Amino acid sequence: MQSLQLVQLSADVFTVCLQHALATEREEIMGLLIGEVDDESTVVSIAASLILRRSDKKPDRVEISEEQLVSATIFAEDLAYKTGKPLRVVGWYHSHPHITVWPSHVDLDTQAMYQQMDSSFVGLIFAVFLTEQSTKAHEVQVTCFQSVETSSSRSRIEIPLVIVQPQNALLSTCFETLIQLPKIFDEEENETFSKETGGIEGDFLTEQHNEAVRTIALGHIAEKMTRPMMEVLAERNQYSKTRLQMLRNYHKFLMGKLEECGLLL
Repeated sequence: MQSLQLVQLSADVFTVCLQHALATEREEIMGLLIGEVDDESTVVSIAASLILRRSDKKPDRVEISEEQLVSATIFAEDLAYKTGKPLRVVGWYHSHPHITVWPSHVDLDTQAMYQQMDSSFVGLIFAVFLTEQSTKAHEVQVTCFQSVETSSSRSRIEIPLVIVQPQNALLSTCFETLIQLPKIFDEEENETFSKETGGIEGDFLTEQHNEAVRTIALGHIAEKMTRPMMEVLAERNQYSKTRLQMLRNYHKFLMGKLEECGLLL
């Protein structure tokens, strides 16, 4: 396959990925991207995403299970059947909290592994919780890349990335993915709690400490993730209602013009 020329990212998928990246500034997050590839124009179109539960959480890397990769493939096949489009897993994304947007050597190795299975596979990195030095304003950086072999090591090649209007057929899928985010983080916290308390039965102080840590974490999820998400969705719903009313008024106006011209049967 020729080198990729362009990656088109649905605006709704961008929203989901960014919300996911902003969900935590202590560890990296990861998800998979679903779309289709035009081999003739060498363009990748990303139309949906899948948030993955992390099997290992670290500040500088993130790992997922092989079972989740299989589940993502099945999820993409189901979307392909529902939409009639040749959808498949076409990429992955992860976050870089408080650090540069450029991929690390671990990112390049991971990307190279994916490209061995699919040469059109792409990677997105969302650098979040950054501060612009001159204005002290918060900023977000995004890059799209692939891994290439050099004489001595691997390096990145940047792929042009554009954000496009979402496909209506997958609009509900993107919102369903978004609202799964708090649930997935809740599952991660409960799993961590179970691991930490598994071998300390009878140690009252340690049990109470771990319970308090979990309670604080769940409160953080509700305060920093669930509530802002509800506010965004409420604003989106109000925007949709306003736009629907505008379209209805415009339709009524056009029908009136047709009636005045005697063209309405």
